[in-house]
Amino acid sequence: MGKPVIHPTAIVHPGAQLADDVIVGPYAVIDEHVTVGPRTRIEQGARLTGWTTLGADNRVDMHAIIGHEPQDAAFQGGESYVRIGDRNTFREFVTIHRGTKPGTATVVGNDCFLMGMAHLAHNCQLGNQVTICNGTLLAGYVAVEDQAFISGNCAIHQFVRIGRLAMVGGLTRIVKDVPPFLTTELDSAVSAINLVGLKRAGISPQTRAEIKQAYKLLYRSGLNTAQALEALDRIATTPEVRQFIAFIRGSQRGICRHKGERPIDTPADSVL
Repeated sequence: MGKPVIHPTAIVHPGAQLADDVIVGPYAVIDEHVTVGPRTRIEQGARLTGWTTLGADNRVDMHAIIGHEPQDAAFQGGESYVRIGDRNTFREFVTIHRGTKPGTATVVGNDCFLMGMAHLAHNCQLGNQVTICNGTLLAGYVAVEDQAFISGNCAIHQFVRIGRLAMVGGLTRIVKDVPPFLTTELDSAVSAINLVGLKRAGISPQTRAEIKQAYKLLYRSGLNTAQALEALDRIATTPEVRQFIAFIRGSQRGICRHKGERPIDTPADSVL
């Protein structure tokens, strides 16, 4: 077994746990309670701190900071975590903060791509194959399901959920939940189904047709949400549409309006 390749200018605490084939670049800093899995690269000037665990084959790019204390006035210290899976890419200046309450965690799954200057606040939960583009900010406790795509310079309100294979348009403020398989534009407004994303994910034409029918029932039929869900229960035959229904029923903040409806008001607690 070999040893990690650590640049002479990097600072790695003796208590940090690095797999044998980890590469640590110039001026990177890895603190005591950090664990880094196999074949992971920590590039120039990156900082891993707090109780942070990374799995295998991750890339942490220049000056990214993972595991720092949350930007939360309620934070009182204590042991909290960042837990990251495998094959993720964190580009330059990405910031990921650890949980705000002791014992809690910010979690990133597998195969996610966070582009430059993206921010995950405390207690965010990302699934697998999530893409977050440049300059996008996720506030505390945001949950993003598998294969979602969040475009650049978006602001996602705390406690919001972004559904599977949803696509959030660029420069968008999201203050309500985005149901699976849909796209948003403007200000927390759903505009269509994410047809390109569904095709790329291998969703069958029959399932895409049922998702389109579900979208029309929810947003374009004139039914209220409760009535639309009852109608969806009667037509649902695919796991995807059942997932769509369950997501909406599980919403605590409510779901995004349609782009043709009156804009919603900003919640009083709308802070990032």
